[in-house]
Amino acid sequence: MSAAAEEVVAAPPRRRLRLALWQLRQSFSSMMGLALVLLIVTLALIGPWIVPYPDHVAGGVNLANKLQAPSAAHWLGTDEVGNDILTRVIIGARLSLLVGIGITFAAAAIGVPLGILAGLAGGRLREAIMRFTDLFLSVPGLVLAIALVAALGPGIENAMIALILVWWPGYVRLAESKALTIREEPFIEAARVGGSTRARILRRHVLPNSLSPLIVKMSMDIGQAILAVASLGFIGLGARPPTPEWGAMISIARGYLPEWWWYAMAPGVFIYLAVLGFNLLGDGLRDILDPRSNRG
Repeated sequence: MSAAAEEVVAAPPRRRLRLALWQLRQSFSSMMGLALVLLIVTLALIGPWIVPYPDHVAGGVNLANKLQAPSAAHWLGTDEVGNDILTRVIIGARLSLLVGIGITFAAAAIGVPLGILAGLAGGRLREAIMRFTDLFLSVPGLVLAIALVAALGPGIENAMIALILVWWPGYVRLAESKALTIREEPFIEAARVGGSTRARILRRHVLPNSLSPLIVKMSMDIGQAILAVASLGFIGLGARPPTPEWGAMISIARGYLPEWWWYAMAPGVFIYLAVLGFNLLGDGLRDILDPRSNRG
């Protein structure tokens, strides 16, 4: 553990927050990740009010303007039906962010309680939960998601359901390992001797001490969920046209490469920036919230 990380852990809460913010500012990559995440969040929040062509969101047809190169009128060019690509990419940020956050929080809501229950209960209940979890982990995530969406039918809602079912086992594993570690701590035994119920121990001791690695994992998983949804959209199992979703846009745009390169480049760059931002921010949060991961 680095000296800076030890200082963050040992400090009182208010000073710990100041030290954490200071440590975050010292990392260029973490600040760049934070800036990218704030950019995506800002676009998602104010996108409908700043896009240059709001009527292009619904996917109208204006063939006279189709596949125009980037210009002052259309900064990122137009698509195959004459819609402004910048408008649709910005609006797509809201959908991608909401879907990424929704998948991550839903998966955590399923996996974290199961993992903590398995870690605290032990015995046959833990064995049953973990073997059921292993059943999902034995199949590659994207392959399982494709199979589930194919069974449920294409669409953004079904894609979310499939990815939630793919994502929750990771949270079970993480929460179970943290619960196994925490339940051996002296303060847990002291709480038991003091007459605390299992629910109180869970609420007052286990959950607060498990939050740091869970927050780090969730921050990274949002970016990975955005990428997974875009992947399903790319192969035609995610959002359906004319919904402005980044993966679906790239799927259509690949038919116009390489001559009309700007069509595929715009949503591709936004996917790259979103995933990069959440990954870099997650690395920074890991250094602050989970200092045992530091090897400095």
